[in-house]
Amino acid sequence: MTNPPASMKALLLTNDGYATVPSGTVLEAMEPYVASGTIDVPSPGPSQLLIKVSLASINPSDVMFVKGLYGQPRAKGQPAGFEGVGIVAAAGSEPAAQALIGRRVAFATGVTNWGSWAEYAVAEASAAIPLIDGVADADGAAMIVNPLTALAMFDIVREEGVKAFILTAGASQLCKLIMGVAREEGYRPIAIVRRDDQIPLLEAAGAAHVLNAESADFRGRLREVMKAEQPRIFLDAVTGPLASAIFDAMPRRGRWIVYGRLDPTATTIREPGQLIFQDKKIEGFWLRDWMLRHPERRLAAVADAQKRFADGRWSTDVTAVVPLGEAMRRVPEELAKPNGKVFIAP
Repeated sequence: MTNPPASMKALLLTNDGYATVPSGTVLEAMEPYVASGTIDVPSPGPSQLLIKVSLASINPSDVMFVKGLYGQPRAKGQPAGFEGVGIVAAAGSEPAAQALIGRRVAFATGVTNWGSWAEYAVAEASAAIPLIDGVADADGAAMIVNPLTALAMFDIVREEGVKAFILTAGASQLCKLIMGVAREEGYRPIAIVRRDDQIPLLEAAGAAHVLNAESADFRGRLREVMKAEQPRIFLDAVTGPLASAIFDAMPRRGRWIVYGRLDPTATTIREPGQLIFQDKKIEGFWLRDWMLRHPERRLAAVADAQKRFADGRWSTDVTAVVPLGEAMRRVPEELAKPNGKVFIAP
């Protein structure tokens, strides 16, 4: 392989730390949060990889991060981007890193501060997945955050032992992946959306019920479905008043599992007594912690995700692939389009 260049183009964070004022979860413009720039190509540490990025994913967590709303502080002047796919151009001295030189990998940048919205990124070797030939770049660039989260959270559903479960942000790529696994195993997802045109798409994806939270009869339909299906697990990416209403309607021993916060509105518990007398629980899910706690499940999930993308059971719905040089202008308008993922191509 040719040696990496001395400098690279990247989308660089313009702020440090966390936001002091809430700004919502929609990315109206890139300029307040990132800027296009040129910086030196980094050198990987002993356990790290330098990856020539082919495609970088944009996830809701990326938007929250650049706006200072994520549970990880920003580092001003460093590239943004949590996830991508590319070729390992150089590696640190450790054998596990050296073994990946020249390989095409899906990767997560974690806390390296060298994100994927750049021509080169840095990732720990342990956070890189060598890809099999049947996995397309678009699937590889979105291999870690959504697919592994989908398999990990469906493990929670499976372990609970009740076939029905609830998902907010039902039309998201993550929820569609979960519903695909659920359909294979005979589970009954209850998907919550905000537009009627998403209902047939999710019914085709495997949802047993699709409820529009904006419809006039939502609360009544929700109560009917809860009574009939008795779901115990609620996988929530939204929070706010909608999630509180769903939790209120759940049966005894319901578990509200929060993995995102798309609604910046304050989340309140209308009746705290349900936590005491109905044995309901509220908990969080973070993929990084799950992978650290369950290394054996991580390996199985990685293999399963690759097989699903390679054989066509899973696929990534692509809204747009935006060249790095056009990202400042185009990314917000592409993210506003529904039902697919947006990627950056350096």
